[in-house]
Amino acid sequence: MRHQITTAIFIATLVAIPAYGQDAPTGDPVIQRIYQEGMQRSHAYPLAQALMDSIGPRLTGSPQNRAANNWLLKTYQSWGISAKNEQYGTWRDWTRGQSRVELLTPRARTLEATMLAWSAPTPRAGVSGEVVILPPASATKDSAGFARWLGTVRGKIVMISFPQPTCRPDSSWARWATPEWFAAMRSQRDSAMAEWRGRLAGTGVTARTIGARLDAAGAAAVLTNTWSRGWGVDKIFSTRAANTPSFDVSCEDYSLLARLAANNQHPTVRVFGEATLAPKESPVYNTIATVTGSQLPNEYVMLSAHLDSWDGGSGATDNGTGTIVMLEAMRILHEAYPHPKRTIIAGHWSGEEEGDIGSAAYAADHPDVLKGMQVLLNQDNGTGEIDTVRSVGFLDAPASFASWMSRMPADVTRGVYVDFPGFAHDESTDSDAFACRDAPGFFLNSSDWDYNDYTWHTNRDTFDKISWAAVEKNATLIAMLAYKASEDPQKVSRARRTPPPDHAPPTCDTPPRSWAEVLRGAH
Repeated sequence: MRHQITTAIFIATLVAIPAYGQDAPTGDPVIQRIYQEGMQRSHAYPLAQALMDSIGPRLTGSPQNRAANNWLLKTYQSWGISAKNEQYGTWRDWTRGQSRVELLTPRARTLEATMLAWSAPTPRAGVSGEVVILPPASATKDSAGFARWLGTVRGKIVMISFPQPTCRPDSSWARWATPEWFAAMRSQRDSAMAEWRGRLAGTGVTARTIGARLDAAGAAAVLTNTWSRGWGVDKIFSTRAANTPSFDVSCEDYSLLARLAANNQHPTVRVFGEATLAPKESPVYNTIATVTGSQLPNEYVMLSAHLDSWDGGSGATDNGTGTIVMLEAMRILHEAYPHPKRTIIAGHWSGEEEGDIGSAAYAADHPDVLKGMQVLLNQDNGTGEIDTVRSVGFLDAPASFASWMSRMPADVTRGVYVDFPGFAHDESTDSDAFACRDAPGFFLNSSDWDYNDYTWHTNRDTFDKISWAAVEKNATLIAMLAYKASEDPQKVSRARRTPPPDHAPPTCDTPPRSWAEVLRGAH
């Protein structure tokens, strides 16, 4: 049945795409072959299904991260493309197991919850306890009062996040409420948030240090909520309590527990969490695929996307789609342009979610690639079609991109804007590691598709959210850009705009090469 569904999807996709030949600006046979391979014979769907469904999310340092490295390696090798896993350091090695949270009293209910990344496990039978929430400032008054409260939490389940008064998105309020009701809700929510922020003020404790204090106080578990402002979506990050099992509870269920606790109805819950932290750090890798240039082997066109992800969902749109776009672009180029003029490299980075560590390590370790770089094309943010090339202050880059794209079919480049020329700034993605070193690295931004609220770092970042037409178009565009950049007789200029005082260019960070280095406070 799965194969029949897949076939139907492929057929529907092919029918929806017009045949090539309606727009061939220069009659370039390589552009034609790239179009046919990318838009009519795409491998994106089965590649993505294997990565996101079978391997799943790819937390940096985890066995799944390494499995994805090895899967990429074998995939490239099966196509005859040279590839390697290049170690750049070590990282904590954590494996997620099963987890659940159950409300026991005053009524029974299975709560929607997910263990936070790198959380400590519970005992095999789980942990039960009364739920308590951070007390108001009027109760603790100061650091001494807060310390006295900490003395009461041993064996209890502690809630440490703001409980949302409504889990209905603002967009729904704006549609259905009167302006007065909507304004009143926002005013009440703002007041509640201000009161919540005041609960830690003056206690000597911050959101970053509360976990360690609860560890020391003997809390049985920690509950958090990071609502993503949409229906049923939370952002799932890492624990701040090294030794206490920690869970994100959905906005609705977290608010339920908060109301029960606030009204002295003494909720109790049972939490279960399986997790394994390896006794020592494990190697972390970037997967690097290379097709050596036939004429200018020491000049480089680089395709860039991070492979790692947070693990509350499947890491589908952040950044499984970017990974598949670059993998598929390399396959297309292998079929349509097997002997490039310049060397073409695909970099699949790990450690991006930990601060662009893998890409920064590669940039630091390969000054030869930076010196010879013609262009780096990085894609990160979601399943939407590429709509903007961020030229980050490279003065002549817009002209290069315009020249390349003017020779492509209009349905591939339609809707793509090149900013002119922008400023050097931090995009919080892997192209930063190259652009900060004045190598021409560019971020190719995607249209939103509700990315920020619904899939970015959330528990709903799953395979079913992918727009296949957009992924196929993006892979085809990347392949065409790589081809034109490889063949261009001119090097992309590195001249950069002098930024105004309020746009100071980002500096290059020295990446940590281990989790132990982070703990020592070097970064």
